Amino acid sequence: MQQSGIEESDNQSEKIEFQLNDQIREGVRLYRMKDWQNALKNLLAADTAGFIFDEKIEHAYYLGLCYTKLKEYEKALSFLEQVVTSGASGDGSGIYRVYQCRMTLAYIYVITKRVKMAEYELRRLQTAGLESPLLYNTLAYAAWMQKQNKNAIDLYEKTLEIDSDNATAMNSMGFILADTGKDIMRALRLCRRAVDFKPQSAVYLDSLGWAYYKSGDILEARTWLRRALEIAPDEEEIKKHYSIVAGARA
Repeated sequence: MQQSGIEESDNQSEKIEFQLNDQIREGVRLYRMKDWQNALKNLLAADTAGFIFDEKIEHAYYLGLCYTKLKEYEKALSFLEQVVTSGASGDGSGIYRVYQCRMTLAYIYVITKRVKMAEYELRRLQTAGLESPLLYNTLAYAAWMQKQNKNAIDLYEKTLEIDSDNATAMNSMGFILADTGKDIMRALRLCRRAVDFKPQSAVYLDSLGWAYYKSGDILEARTWLRRALEIAPDEEEIKKHYSIVAGARA
């Protein structure tokens, strides 16, 4: 059903370039190539004794991101919190780093089911005026995790007010509307649009198939869920949905 939002955060991280120490630069290069294991190895091997303050913060920042990507969440938290508690420097890059780290902290807290802590980080950003589609999507995800479906829908609506083409919000809200039976026709429209944006997303295909199932169109549901399963055969939620639909009477 849902996407975490960290992919969006990653894309934004490349918009700002930093003057990095040579020992960090190779780790950053590997991180951006999505070679997170070797990026981490390189960063851990760096001699930080001579680092100035800004270099230490950049080093902690990328260590936190690498550990997040490798799903070593407790290690990631310690480094990301270093960046957040360091404060922001006077330039825009420092403020951006704190923003992104709070978003990643919130993501980790949601994934590890510490939803209240996630909400705390997100509300801090909202209070600071740092609203964004990513923030509202993550708040909505946290609400959904707590079975606050109406609140989740309202937050996804806020995302779409800011970015009407946000596929994450369309997919997630469409799934909730279908799953709860609140508005099946709108659910189908939203899920179709999300798939149009990312036709190879197993998550989006799954949501569309589930929406068709909830609408009573079993044949269409099987078609889309089968595609989702072909792309992500090990995804538990997709397997569960496909099993239910495969056993339903057309």
